[in-house]
Amino acid sequence: MSAQTETAGSVTTVYKVSGMSCGHCEGAVSGEIAEIAGVGSVKAVASTGEVTVVSAAPLNEEAVRSAVDEAGFELVGKA
Repeated sequence: MSAQTETAGSVTTVYKVSGMSCGHCEGAVSGEIAEIAGVGSVKAVASTGEVTVVSAAPLNEEAVRSAVDEAGFELVGKA
């Protein structure tokens, strides 16, 4: 099962991130991922550990991993 769906020229991917526990965590992860070229929107939810990213094209998972690491958390993989 793929974690990516493509609609109207954009790709939505859901990632699992470990370590988020509050709104500040969500903001840190969202802010770092939002800096990746092509990202249109990011929604992180600490309670589920899921980060939904809408981008113009599929993202390089290593770029996402690096952004999550920079925020101080760990990318588990795609949900």
